[in-house]
Amino acid sequence: MSNPQIEIQLIAAIVAIACAIPGVFLVLRKMALISDAISHSILPGIVIGFFITQDLNSPLLILLAALTGVITVVMVEFIQKTGLVKEDTAIGLVFPVLFSIGVILIAKNANDVHLDVDAVLLGELAFAPFDRLMVGGADWGPKSLWVMGSILFITISLLILFFKELKVTTFDAGLSSVLGISPVVMHYGLMSVSSVTVVGAFDAVGAILVVALMIAPAATAYLLTEDLKKMIWLSILFGVFSAISGYWVANILDASISGSIATTLGVVFLLVYLFAPKKGLISVLYRQKQQRIEVSLITFLLHLNRHEEESERHINHLQEHINWRAVRARSVLDLAEKNNLVEIENQVVSLTEKGLAFTEKSLEYIINNKDEKIEPMKEDFFLFRG
Repeated sequence: MSNPQIEIQLIAAIVAIACAIPGVFLVLRKMALISDAISHSILPGIVIGFFITQDLNSPLLILLAALTGVITVVMVEFIQKTGLVKEDTAIGLVFPVLFSIGVILIAKNANDVHLDVDAVLLGELAFAPFDRLMVGGADWGPKSLWVMGSILFITISLLILFFKELKVTTFDAGLSSVLGISPVVMHYGLMSVSSVTVVGAFDAVGAILVVALMIAPAATAYLLTEDLKKMIWLSILFGVFSAISGYWVANILDASISGSIATTLGVVFLLVYLFAPKKGLISVLYRQKQQRIEVSLITFLLHLNRHEEESERHINHLQEHINWRAVRARSVLDLAEKNNLVEIENQVVSLTEKGLAFTEKSLEYIINNKDEKIEPMKEDFFLFRG
């Protein structure tokens, strides 16, 4: 493995970690689209920075681009708080305006200069090792590695210092105010870090990948856990895994590195989306099937409890009285018998003591509609529950 290959993977991994941390809070705060908005609205900052420095490689362009990202967030929040439009609408209003301002500034004042987002911020990961940081004639490695390493160090430091505050303001802004923690300060602090991270990562890996690295790992982790610390670690794990494996997929297929990493992120999310133990699609469908069985079973037992005459409880008439298909009626009857909720004698179905107790508790739950009444009951009576 050559030195550029190692550097590319290292840059990709650091960018993945730096994006994953603020990405977790953006996903939890339902602000995933803000990263995409920042990517479009930074152009005025780039243009103004160029007007000041007349140098496309000046760090001032990056700083002003990050500042424009923060301004974008402030404007979105201001419009949203009016209550006239929702957040996604506010985002859709703000970033086209800022992007258009940047285009107009270029057309009027820098039409002869190749100045746009592609020229400054939308980097290509394959070329990142060739943009070196030279200090006193010494090669200190890829510039992107130092930029993103610095951003990651700042992000981790702030996360450690303000983890409790971020957690409280993310899940309960009202409680944070009572505790003396300003939700506004924490919100704009998070948005500032997100903006700087997005701008710095754009220079290293490109537009599509930075948005994918910020949102996809966090969304994937959210399907697996509701614990914030675990979610952050899982998000980092998914981001780094996708970055490294995506690079090697690109290397094998001779394809775009950014495209391969983004595709790997999508594949990982799809797998978790399908097979997550609690929130996965298959698990959700299975639980829905269980719930339908439970409802059918309760309906069946309530029917037996209401009718004492044998004609109403005869196996051959149950389908007719409850209006079920034969297969469904048979499966519910077998389930009730398996769990010792009913007994069958001369083709007549009767409730057992266990079935009668369950039915009475079911009625109590239906009347009171309190989960605490039925959840212990499910564990005691439903042997078929997973």
